[in-house]
Amino acid sequence: MTETTKTPATPPADDAIPAPGTQRGIIPLPLAAARALLLAGGIATAASTFLRWTWTAEFPGDLTVNGYPGGLQILTLVAGIITAVFALALYGVRGFGWLLPARNNAPLVLAALGGFAVTWYTVISIAAELGGIVNWEPGTYIAAVASLLPVIGALALPQDATDSTKEALKAYIAKADHIPAPQETAPWIQRLAITIVAALGLTVFAYGIDAEDELFIGFLIVVVFSTWALHTAGLFDRFSRLTAENRSFALAMGFVAAIGFPFTQTNDHYANLGVNILIFGTVALGLNIVVGLAGLLDLGYVAFLGVGAYTAALVSGSEFSKFSGVQFPFWAAALTGAAASLVFGVLIGAPTLRLRGDYLAIVTLGFGEIFRIAVNNMDGVSGPDITNGPNGIPSIPDLSFFGFDFGQSHDIGGFTIGRFANYYLLMVLISALVVTIYRRASDSRIGRSWIAIREDETAATAMGINGFRVKLIAFALGATLAGLAGTVSAHVTYSVVPNPYQFAGAAPPNSAFLLAAVVLGGMGTVSGPFLGAALLYLLPEKLVALQDKSLLAFGIALILLMRFRPEGIIPNRRRQLEFHETGQLDVPDTTTLTDEPAITKAGA
Repeated sequence: MTETTKTPATPPADDAIPAPGTQRGIIPLPLAAARALLLAGGIATAASTFLRWTWTAEFPGDLTVNGYPGGLQILTLVAGIITAVFALALYGVRGFGWLLPARNNAPLVLAALGGFAVTWYTVISIAAELGGIVNWEPGTYIAAVASLLPVIGALALPQDATDSTKEALKAYIAKADHIPAPQETAPWIQRLAITIVAALGLTVFAYGIDAEDELFIGFLIVVVFSTWALHTAGLFDRFSRLTAENRSFALAMGFVAAIGFPFTQTNDHYANLGVNILIFGTVALGLNIVVGLAGLLDLGYVAFLGVGAYTAALVSGSEFSKFSGVQFPFWAAALTGAAASLVFGVLIGAPTLRLRGDYLAIVTLGFGEIFRIAVNNMDGVSGPDITNGPNGIPSIPDLSFFGFDFGQSHDIGGFTIGRFANYYLLMVLISALVVTIYRRASDSRIGRSWIAIREDETAATAMGINGFRVKLIAFALGATLAGLAGTVSAHVTYSVVPNPYQFAGAAPPNSAFLLAAVVLGGMGTVSGPFLGAALLYLLPEKLVALQDKSLLAFGIALILLMRFRPEGIIPNRRRQLEFHETGQLDVPDTTTLTDEPAITKAGA
């Protein structure tokens, strides 16, 4: 047989990119004009932030200075740069082609809409808060018009990504960039990319937690649209493959970034937000064992957090404790709280885990309410004098390790670390321990048994798995991790009272909050519960109007999540495939169902 030699494909003409033929977008413009509007509009939007947008400094951020962006102008600047960078990738500029691995136009539309939304939100806010459009300066008009140009250009691009469209765009970008698969990339480059992403994540989180009022709303707009754009571009799938190949390094860099957070803050209040996010994220990760891995719906899980907190309060030297003369060192109090939660987990799980589905959920909901009512009545009048009833156990002393008082500020490397920052760093170490336990358990034989039980308990039992024993282990381990986090929570808050330990309430902790954090973040993943806890804790904290409507916000968020992304923000690959039909989800070829890299033909 004669072997035929393939002739390299000639890159298509500019007007045929990114879609050949007669394909057009929503707005009928030539493709060259659409790309020009995207690039010019992104650059103009970013440049407009160096002009003043109002004449008075009464608007937050001081937008009265020429040549120095401030407040919401910084967010508009970022959005404009992102739009311009994506436009450069569309033009095939060398070094930018890796930004569009999915070969579609959706990221361009989303980036343009993000810049338009944050710019017009700022423009409208200036008029609303300062008393009319008379407060607009020329820079405001320029920004408003400039942010509209990329939207027009993006909507003029073809929106349906046919096979011919993808091939044409791929060939066009290939003129400037060869995008290697993760297996072809040097290990040090992969780790450098993970390090850069971790540093960027720390920067974004530190900026967001420090933002207030209008600035935080603008921050949400930019983050939502930018994240959505990166996802549709395929960059998240590419990064997930990098982390799958470097799991240990990625986790290590994540914890290094977490440790660096207190050193980015000058206000200890934000460290308080951080330590509470870590506490609730750790508890949510324990619940993830029960719900995400074993598939058991637990609606009273917050009770185990309360058991750990009350146990630590009783043995930590509070003068209002029933055992006021007893003061365990923290390691002993932590072990005691975790052990007490373990005992309660076994006592509650043993008689109830033979139930399934809704019946198990009802029983666990009852246990959570029984715990709250019981500690509320143990005041010496309605019951035994153990918990001081509704008054709880106040005046829990701060921790002290080898002379290091967690209640005092300390200078470390020129940075002042306050009380909450001390507890935050302690909670980072505990979170690292809990993550290690979770990973080792989920990757073990018992972890595979949990997944088998979750998928089909009848089939798993037929294959020889002791369903009751496996579920009891999940229930006990989840309770233990919650109790461990509860011991730190008791010292951070100085007191323990029964009111927060209920199914639903206006503020965390409560079982609805924890369950929503697991579902929102992504069941069966490590980082999902932490992300869910961060979002659900920060949004009511930053958006004061939501504090009295938290349950309504939870309900709306869950409905939208179930409709558009039922697998969660950070999905487990197996669940992602379960929730989407074939052809609806672009799954990387080099990733297996367990997020481990598969052997490709090139690397075989």
